[in-house]
Amino acid sequence: MTNLTQRKQRNDTNPKADHDKEVVLRREPPPFLTKLMYAGYMYGLKSILGPVLWLRDWQESRAPPMGWPDMIKTYDCRPQLPVRIFLPRAYNKNSQATLPTLFTIHGGGFCIGHQRDDDEWNRAFANTQSVLVISLNYSKAPAHPFPTGLHDLEALLLAVLADASLPIDRTTTSPTSRTAILGFSAGANLALSVSQLPTIHTHPLTPAAALSVYGCLDVSYPPHEKLPNRPWKTSLPPPRNSPTDGLISLAPAFDWSYIPYGQALRDPLLSPHHAARDALPPNVCVVAAELDMLAHESWRFACRLSREGFGAGRGERVVPDRGSAEARWRELGGGEGGDEGCGVEDRGVYGGGREVVEGCGVAGVVGTWGGVVNSETGSGAGEGVYGLAGRARFLHLFSG
Repeated sequence: MTNLTQRKQRNDTNPKADHDKEVVLRREPPPFLTKLMYAGYMYGLKSILGPVLWLRDWQESRAPPMGWPDMIKTYDCRPQLPVRIFLPRAYNKNSQATLPTLFTIHGGGFCIGHQRDDDEWNRAFANTQSVLVISLNYSKAPAHPFPTGLHDLEALLLAVLADASLPIDRTTTSPTSRTAILGFSAGANLALSVSQLPTIHTHPLTPAAALSVYGCLDVSYPPHEKLPNRPWKTSLPPPRNSPTDGLISLAPAFDWSYIPYGQALRDPLLSPHHAARDALPPNVCVVAAELDMLAHESWRFACRLSREGFGAGRGERVVPDRGSAEARWRELGGGEGGDEGCGVEDRGVYGGGREVVEGCGVAGVVGTWGGVVNSETGSGAGEGVYGLAGRARFLHLFSG
């Protein structure tokens, strides 16, 4: 497990120092044998995946699948990191029309994963929403730990925004630009982090919205401390009925690979949960998977944003505060979609429809979302997938 120490930073020359103490969590090196184990595991995994991914890329370059991008471009700033570009099926490539643009960032624990993993999603979103989707790339740990991948994304994002050959809608600028950024898992962390960098945050076309999909948003808690906040359902078949998350065996090695020793774990560029509200895009949407060990930090992040100014959005129904009798009745299974074996505090109200918890003010939740695939159960109805949003209405940015 990752070793963490708490160090108190204190300015003794400040008469208010006793009131300004801040606990800083820093990354500590694990024991030597644990280092060897993590290194062997990660480099072994990458050595196995490398040839497999190369063969897949070679095969698909000769016979592109249906989800294949319209273009794959490289930029001088990062020639080793190609960018995949998806135009809507109905778009006339000979026209001068511009499009709202969504940047996506793939996941993989900061260490593995490939842009190709999201091709089908990117293609479907481009076609159904009539937007330009651009899949960004970044260097992977352990060879390239934090913040290398973050600055790769910064360089590529700036290069793409400056590329006049792409039909990016440049008619409106911040804070109402028609660009947005989305990330999956580790990519969600990077999407929220790159949005904070001064070169991106002050850019005229800075993303007006960020969407985190089952994101890793707070690394200040080691993986074994996140596991108790993961719900599970005894009614599901193995292994989904287990209190253990499959990610728990991988997460410590991913953390060791990505986070340098001595790094402050609450650095908002590493743990965007701790980012100042005004450092993030004007609109933020958070989506989590019910049976994911990362779901609770998504809920905490959304609640924190709500307390700092995000409230229930237009067209949502406010239900009583979590401490009320009705909320307790729902959480104990009196409403639809009650959960078995759930010991999570501050979790969502798992009922049908779209509801807002008044005490948190977060647009959330759950039940059945048509067409959404549950990342845990694989059900097409989306049972068990829940969304948490602030005033953000992600698709509204693309509606014209």
